[in-house]
Amino acid sequence: MSIVLLDIGNVIVSVDFEPFCRAVSRDGELDAIRARYCEGDLKDRLDRGLMAPADFLGIIAEDPCTVDMPRSFFRSAWQRIFTPIQGCIEAVRYLHVRHEIWIMSDTDPLHFAFLSDTYPVIREADRYLLSFKHGYLKRQPEAFRHVLDSSGLDPESFILVDDREVNIESCRKAGMGGILFSTWADVLASPMLTNRTT
Repeated sequence: MSIVLLDIGNVIVSVDFEPFCRAVSRDGELDAIRARYCEGDLKDRLDRGLMAPADFLGIIAEDPCTVDMPRSFFRSAWQRIFTPIQGCIEAVRYLHVRHEIWIMSDTDPLHFAFLSDTYPVIREADRYLLSFKHGYLKRQPEAFRHVLDSSGLDPESFILVDDREVNIESCRKAGMGGILFSTWADVLASPMLTNRTT
């Protein structure tokens, strides 16, 4: 039995920032909204817990490129960007019978609150390693050192399932196994998981 470090975005749920950009843009400047809030330094700061969600929403609300709406509107638009990936619920529960499931996600408090409220399979995990709580993104080696230091376990105990190659490379540098997500059928068929079941 291993511990599966399970990503959320584009593994359990697909992530599409386009609805957010369309909802908040005043004049249809979607590229500007996307670059300002959905990627880059500001989002990294929110994801790492270096910026309060209220401050983030305040910046969006005060942006001249966004519509004149209350912060609650921007909160809802920011959160409603997810749809479940086909087969994820059954696959995660199948894995959970055979392995411990630890959610490891680069995420912010607004997204995680919505996801955990909306998708019960996320609430069923054994442990949570969230970037906004420990301050590291998975592309940083420190994220996986934090996993090892906080758990006291050997690197061989862990397998990361993630959709980003940079994160897989980062976990492998820490001595952990990594499966690059494409489909749940491929994940469940991976020898890295099937060879470790008990």
